[in-house]
Amino acid sequence: MATDDSNASRRDFLKTTGAAAAASTFLTGAGPGLYAAEDNTIQVALVGCGGRGGGAATNALSVQNGPIKLVAMADVFPKNLEYKYNDLAKSFSENGRMDVPEDRRFIGFDAYKKAMDCLKPGDVVILTTPPGFRWVHYTYAIEKGLNVFMEKPVTVDAPATRRMLELNKKAVEKDLKVAVGLMCRHCDARKELFDRIQNGEIGDVNMIRAYRMAGPTGSAAVPPKPEGMSDLMYQISKFHGFLWLSGGAVSDFLIHNIDESCWMKNDWPVQASATGGRHYRGDSIDQNFDSYSIEYTFKDGTKMFVGGRTVPGCYQEFASYIHGSKGMGVISTSGHSPAKCRIYKGHNEDASNLTWAFPQPEPNPYQLEWDHLIAAIRENKPYNEVERGCMASAVTSMGRMAAHTGQLITLEEFMKLDHEFGPEIDKLTLESESPLMPRSDGKYPIPMPGLVKNREYA
Repeated sequence: MATDDSNASRRDFLKTTGAAAAASTFLTGAGPGLYAAEDNTIQVALVGCGGRGGGAATNALSVQNGPIKLVAMADVFPKNLEYKYNDLAKSFSENGRMDVPEDRRFIGFDAYKKAMDCLKPGDVVILTTPPGFRWVHYTYAIEKGLNVFMEKPVTVDAPATRRMLELNKKAVEKDLKVAVGLMCRHCDARKELFDRIQNGEIGDVNMIRAYRMAGPTGSAAVPPKPEGMSDLMYQISKFHGFLWLSGGAVSDFLIHNIDESCWMKNDWPVQASATGGRHYRGDSIDQNFDSYSIEYTFKDGTKMFVGGRTVPGCYQEFASYIHGSKGMGVISTSGHSPAKCRIYKGHNEDASNLTWAFPQPEPNPYQLEWDHLIAAIRENKPYNEVERGCMASAVTSMGRMAAHTGQLITLEEFMKLDHEFGPEIDKLTLESESPLMPRSDGKYPIPMPGLVKNREYA
């Protein structure tokens, strides 16, 4: 059950998301002072050496705002770490922004601690492991007094959401700077579109629609486990396929469209209903549906429709739109960047109806989110995106659960749920059993809408 404190935090979420949230300036109070008066080099540790880890590290080391250096790396897979080390070294070894000798490359479930132990208070740790581990690693980062960049989603279930909210209070007390990888909030084009919507240029908002309709994506569809590999390690290697690790395809793939759309509405939905199904599954053993259709409702009754699909051979669209009484805004066009935000009178994307378009080219929001974080550290400005990240994660999970159970779910109901997908995840070792074990046929429990109504799998 949710505590009174977490309920209060949730209510605070629903009150504000707009320009203040976009600027990420939630914190107050005295901080640790300007960064490293005796040495202004910001040291960085990378925890999680997958695709997003490499992308985040590249953006961090590309910030042109004083010296910054990668000094430690951690992962549970040696091959991941070796590949990412070699990849990053090609770009950053010669310019002095990468110094990760072999004794600062760590493997194992405790590797995150060893990597963070290489840093001093005020340095930055990048948390880009599967999000099921996010609260575990954030706990240690706070203890060490580290600034943090964490990838989305922040949480995958209600218990983790409540836990992250409580943890973040300690980060606020220490005035740590914490960024969440919902980089669309840092997009200049979307920021101007938000301002124009709030100023009434499309009139009263009456509908939002968002799509990530693609072919096979990431590790959403997981083939049978090979011999000689544990369930735990195989699931981590294919983390998009398992709810305890990633929240599955909805949480990992749709959260950006959901978050950017809620930003434009300047609110969070209060309930969700949804449909979805498994179609061309073959011998896949993951927990995902192939398609999802979510209907969110805001407290003023406005609807937001979100469609997700990872089926080959189908029509594809990766975009978000917002409709008002005067016209339509395009939030994103084809992927995350460039957004190519624009406004039309009426509801047809016809060049003759175009009233505004953000000029091209746009600054890359993946880089901007890092520019903003490092600036906040160097200038000792308040900066913490965790509450908003928790809210975006919870709203996304609410929609996912509505599809997986076949029930209408309110945000208040979701926040009180007690089904924790990965209990005692902080105690895992390389030899541990997975929190999710297969059935006798080698497949894992899957959602059964209408049959299992109060949790996403039995």
